[in-house]
Amino acid sequence: MIQSDPSRGRDAYRRSALTAAALALSAVALTACGGGEGSGAEASSDGSAFVEGSGVITSVPVGDRLPAPELTGDTTHDEPIALADYAGQVLVLNVWGSWCAPCRAEAPYLAAVSEDLADDGVQFVGINVRDHDPANAQAFDRRFGIDYPSFYDPKGRLILEFPANTLSPQGIPSTLVIDRDGNIAARAVKALTEEELRGMIEPVLAEGDEAADGGAEGAADDA
Repeated sequence: MIQSDPSRGRDAYRRSALTAAALALSAVALTACGGGEGSGAEASSDGSAFVEGSGVITSVPVGDRLPAPELTGDTTHDEPIALADYAGQVLVLNVWGSWCAPCRAEAPYLAAVSEDLADDGVQFVGINVRDHDPANAQAFDRRFGIDYPSFYDPKGRLILEFPANTLSPQGIPSTLVIDRDGNIAARAVKALTEEELRGMIEPVLAEGDEAADGGAEGAADDA
């Protein structure tokens, strides 16, 4: 009579569970924009297909926000970049690919609003994914007049740095608004209109004005 080894079964189960978890994580990190009418997916520059984002915009009250990860890397122009470079500003973090039709649709709004709010302490930063030639990303920026930098992240690794309990990017395009304290204040998993984009940014930008007004009132009372 041959007896089975129970430890072998446990090892096989563990390997299977780890494989399933890795696949699930990859699916969340690399879900992406739809391909237009009649299509539920679009091929990236490496031939992969992706699922359309959920279309949801979520905002988080100040006291419930969690910190964004400290992303570092290189830009699409091969220059070093880190989110910490923009500490103290309101950050708008947009995940995009040149191959993504909804990314092209929202790009003019991102370019216009980033220029309009630059003097108000708002910094836009992109995360370019699934473009395996940075020239494609550079051409996209030139086409739409985008002057702000983007992380070059062809394998989508930066998305995996967002903890599971935060508002992480879950589609392409995704846009996050990060407050002056480095916490995630809002997330959109869709292509944004200019009105929607401003609607995400302006309440977070106003938080600094409210704090300044409160400090001024306190100083007046003390006097």
